[in-house]
Amino acid sequence: MPIPSDRQLADIRPASTPLNRIRNFCIIAHIDHGKSTLADRMLQMTGAVADRDMRAQYLDRMEIERERGITIKSQAVRLPWAVGDEAYALNMIDTPGHVDFSYEVNRSLAACEGAVLLVDATQGIEAQTLANLYMALDNDLAIIPVLNKIDLPSAQPEKYAEQIAHLLGVDVDDVLAVSGKTGEGVAQLLDRIVMEVPAPQGREDGEARALIFDSVYDSYRGVVTYIRVKDGTLKSREKIQMISTGAVHDLLEIGVISPEPTATDGLGTGEVGYLMTGVKNVRLSRVGDTVTSAARPAQTPLAGYQDPKPMVFSGIYPIDGSDYPDLREALEKLKLNDAALTFEPENSVALGFGFRCGFLGLLHLEIIRERIEREFGIDIIATAPSVNYRVVTQDHQVVTVTNPSEFPSGSVEAIYEPSVNATILTPTEFVGTLMDLCQERRGQMKGMDYLSEDRVELHYVLPLAEIVTDFFDQMKSRTKGYASLDYEAGDDVQADLVKVDILLNHDVVDAFSAIVHRDKAYSYGLQMTKKLKQLIPRQQFEIPVQAAVGTRVIARETIKAVRKDVLAKCYGGDVTRKRKLLEKQKEGKKRMKAIGRVEVPSDAFVAALSADMPEGK
Repeated sequence: MPIPSDRQLADIRPASTPLNRIRNFCIIAHIDHGKSTLADRMLQMTGAVADRDMRAQYLDRMEIERERGITIKSQAVRLPWAVGDEAYALNMIDTPGHVDFSYEVNRSLAACEGAVLLVDATQGIEAQTLANLYMALDNDLAIIPVLNKIDLPSAQPEKYAEQIAHLLGVDVDDVLAVSGKTGEGVAQLLDRIVMEVPAPQGREDGEARALIFDSVYDSYRGVVTYIRVKDGTLKSREKIQMISTGAVHDLLEIGVISPEPTATDGLGTGEVGYLMTGVKNVRLSRVGDTVTSAARPAQTPLAGYQDPKPMVFSGIYPIDGSDYPDLREALEKLKLNDAALTFEPENSVALGFGFRCGFLGLLHLEIIRERIEREFGIDIIATAPSVNYRVVTQDHQVVTVTNPSEFPSGSVEAIYEPSVNATILTPTEFVGTLMDLCQERRGQMKGMDYLSEDRVELHYVLPLAEIVTDFFDQMKSRTKGYASLDYEAGDDVQADLVKVDILLNHDVVDAFSAIVHRDKAYSYGLQMTKKLKQLIPRQQFEIPVQAAVGTRVIARETIKAVRKDVLAKCYGGDVTRKRKLLEKQKEGKKRMKAIGRVEVPSDAFVAALSADMPEGK
């Protein structure tokens, strides 16, 4: 690997960096195509990180990211680079690849003028590659196509270079081949970024306007805000103002990330960096807001971001009720760090006080759950994932149902469920099995395109409820891991849905209720009653566990009573004496069943709600 020259290591101070020497770009790709590894090589080759300090996935700051080998948060970093005798400042943003974190990619694209489109030379173009490319084109970014992992024996750079060239309408020679692992071709890529990514535009002498594209919470220094300066200059120790709220703060520190936070005198037009005001209130720094100077404020805010629409909903409850205030604070801090998370208070008869949270997908839900438990030390129960439904009642009122307990009683006229427009990329040999899977999940085929002789793109409209559980796992297992999925929100469609209630001793337990398609109601009820029969401990009286649609019971299991041997003390005498004791016991059981309440232990709730839900859900 080449050793950086003195010119590449030269410190580029923001105050002295001309606008035409700044390049802002991000790396976009499908999951596991090598974005973080390429970013590591760039950090080394530009001298931003010394070899002795280098570690794999350097920009992945969270422990959970390093464990799973995925990027969850986009990270901005400043790289010095020289072409000839001219020194440049490259502001790079490493983005996530999973569809659940596409909102992070969208925000990152708004802070850049160019994008490196990375494609694995062993796998080629995949679903999220196309989705991220279209987002970059919508933002009018300069696209630099790059093939990664060319050092692997199974790499086919010529084949996939033609695919990319055909997709973008460029020459095959314009597709750069690199290896993020060995560093081959990375220097040429940095040169291409300097040459092809346009310099940022803005009014250097205008009122200061900076877009907040991310925020994190530091327990010692308060809210740390990441900004992209569009116009003017922000200087250290001046007063700044948030345009949306009008709040004024002292600017205690401003600087760049290179790759550790480095304080500077200020940030000029086109710069990407961070600022700290010492504010501890997480509500005062909203992603998409505009920061300006309080002394000379701008009147017009920058165009922010479209709020993401939650796709999957789950109830999150503390196992210990006294942790409720801590859970609220934890969710507020996570929302600062993850603008796609939504939550509102909710009360459940069975689980107590908690929050109804909205997520972009199942992986997003899983990551948030783990972060709450690891970073804040709160033990929680998360109910089975569900989606939003729109219910039209007989008197033509429209009710939005995020939780089965909100389902209106009585007859309904129509129920609408959210759908998604799914794109599946697969080798041709797996087309049949994927079409079967989509039909099982009530999918409607909208088209099929052959990208090449051995690669097909399937377009389906699928109910969101059918893909938020195990659709992705099923797709991967049926295609030996070769297929890839991307989806975006579609329209609400009318469906034949019913609410399945679970009753314990004839009392509805709202936490176990679910809204499912009529064809799958029986299988859901049967599996849930069997599961609860195993989880709930036996009582002194017999407990019926029932699944019902309206007033009609569709499945039942019975938890047998714990019986006491009342005949043990009866040794002799007439049979009528024994019968009298048995009748007395029977009457007692009947009275106990009438007044007794079934207490479901919390570990049974955790097992029933957190375990893999049956396919009907």
